[in-house]
Amino acid sequence: MTRFVPADLSELRDAVGMALAAEEPLELVAGGTKRGLGRPLQLPHTLDLSRLSGIRDYAPSELILTAGAATPLAEITAALDRARQMLAFEPPDWSALYGLGAEGTARQTLGGVLAANLSGPRRIRAGAARDHFLGFRAVSGRGEVFKAGGKVVKNVTGYDLPKLMAGSFGTLAALEEVTIRVLPQPEAALTVVLSGLDPAAAVRRLNQALAGPYEVSGAAYLPQALAGASGIALLRLEGPPPSVAFRRDRLIAELGAEGRTAVLEGDMSAALWRAIRDAGPFAKLGEHVLWRISVAPARGAEIAEAIAQSLDASWYLDWGGGLVWAAVDGAPGGDGGAAAIRAIIRGADGGGTGHATLIRGALGLRSAVPVFEPQPAPLAALAARVRESFDPRRILNRGRMTPAPRPFETPPLGGGSSGVRAGTPMEGT
Repeated sequence: MTRFVPADLSELRDAVGMALAAEEPLELVAGGTKRGLGRPLQLPHTLDLSRLSGIRDYAPSELILTAGAATPLAEITAALDRARQMLAFEPPDWSALYGLGAEGTARQTLGGVLAANLSGPRRIRAGAARDHFLGFRAVSGRGEVFKAGGKVVKNVTGYDLPKLMAGSFGTLAALEEVTIRVLPQPEAALTVVLSGLDPAAAVRRLNQALAGPYEVSGAAYLPQALAGASGIALLRLEGPPPSVAFRRDRLIAELGAEGRTAVLEGDMSAALWRAIRDAGPFAKLGEHVLWRISVAPARGAEIAEAIAQSLDASWYLDWGGGLVWAAVDGAPGGDGGAAAIRAIIRGADGGGTGHATLIRGALGLRSAVPVFEPQPAPLAALAARVRESFDPRRILNRGRMTPAPRPFETPPLGGGSSGVRAGTPMEGT
């Protein structure tokens, strides 16, 4: 296996071009913290993007940051902290889920988060990662350098390609540089805890708060199995201290019952939302298959309870009920609950909508079942045409999101990372 390690845009273009000439696909890797997400790859060569790193332009007064795509997220966060700013979409850290620990946290990159479009609890207020992705420079699977977007918020005069790259998992282009929007950190934050609620009642309360004037930035529910004595609904408030205090009192007066509310502040509140963001309740259940299920918030409790009854699963809710985390016993030989979960999402009449993504599972399971929600035929055809435009030979991360067209064998690239010989052409599209 050859490992290409480009140091700049020109070398990145050359590496992709050589692989394209030999028709030998590349696995894109930067920090390598998300190799457990998506279909497992067994590709002949690796494109290591880790040297495409470093903050290149940061204007705190403009709330804009440009960096190499492989810049560690820890470096980005440290720079933002110094200016009292943040990534508002609250990217999760799944290092513990994949058994990587502190080393994985240190290796997580900005480009990897954007390529996977990962967002945390604040998504309900601030939007997804793609909503803060302003521009990029990249090399397509055609070996062509291109860029899109820019260093201002209102920069789109044609196709909004940053939104297309977000969630493409490196199957369309290799990102070399990215530009994002950042926001000020809140001056104060606290969590209102409503206890003694069953799932349906909790989701009603969460959505009542989200629909009100409270500017809720986090809305989650932990059932009794995870919370202890009773199920608890969690509502996060952020902003200037006087505003947070006023909204807290109004929220408790409207939603709380005497003796059934509490308030968490400071480190306790922050730690709780980190755990919700990172699926902390399931980090130690390494033998369990982990699903992340996006549905209409009103259906969250119903779907979670149906999954628990059908598969004896553990679960909790985020995004006001719109995101269900479910941990299913990963007994060998099964499908990890894939068929049952997707049938529950569709409902008895088949008209329900939602998306179930396999976040953690054994290699065999990730190869056997659709990791991402299967697309309807028209949408799948559109996705295929998009992929054809950017990477017609499927050189980049072939098989990461959908199975490769055919099994393939390739001879090695000759002479290491600086040279390539033309081998047997790859089969595929």
